[in-house]
Amino acid sequence: RGISWEPGSHWTEPGCQSCTCQGGQVLCDTVSCSVPCSHPLPAPAGDCCPTCTGCLHEGVARAEGDVFSPSNGNCTICVCLAGNVSCLSPECPPGSCPSPSPADCCSCTPEKCNFRGRTYAHGARFNLDGDDCTTCVCQGGEVECSFTPCPVLDCPQHQRQLGPGQCCSICRDPPAPAGCFLDDNGVEFPVGQIWSPGDPCELCICQADGSVSCQRTDCVETCPYPIRIPGQCCPDCSAGCTYMGRIFSNNETFPSALDPCLSCICLVR
Repeated sequence: RGISWEPGSHWTEPGCQSCTCQGGQVLCDTVSCSVPCSHPLPAPAGDCCPTCTGCLHEGVARAEGDVFSPSNGNCTICVCLAGNVSCLSPECPPGSCPSPSPADCCSCTPEKCNFRGRTYAHGARFNLDGDDCTTCVCQGGEVECSFTPCPVLDCPQHQRQLGPGQCCSICRDPPAPAGCFLDDNGVEFPVGQIWSPGDPCELCICQADGSVSCQRTDCVETCPYPIRIPGQCCPDCSAGCTYMGRIFSNNETFPSALDPCLSCICLVR
């Protein structure tokens, strides 16, 4: 056809003919297509072989990953994957089914439940005789019973109480405090108890609601040489005088530690 080809050359002629130049001759044969899928799409324009990028099902082209239902498949779902069409149909139980399907995929009628001499329709909920804490439901001819779910309580076990006719426990009010418990030293004081927490100028009292109320003592009596007694909040100005680290009683005379020619006397005023 007016075109020169090198020995061993391969090319495709119109009509999907595959040609080869061998020993000065042109050998042509129909193109052989290997299609590795079940529902290939027809060959695109300019190509000779069908493509597996998509699916052809019942004359309709489907894109890769499409999910669809066939025209005559009742509740059947199909999917196009790599040129293959896979379909799944619902499995219907013989004679009865758990619940009627909105799409009528299965032609069946839910069975009623016969329980303790009574008949219940499918989906009916009821309580056991004399037991309001148990709820039962009829499902396809079978009865399933379960206890009424109870809320989660945030109180300790010893404060939970189950009242008459109740299904779930409730938290009862904790007992009134009998005293004040101090976490720092583990000592419990009865209501009305007064104590000093370590500072002699601070007094605390245990209140009726279990709380602790503390108050400091203000010392109003002052003197120039007070006597400080260990464990006592305010200095004592009536017992004598403190002078240069020594204690002298009232009206006691003593030499001055700074000048031996001076004589001092303790006067309580």
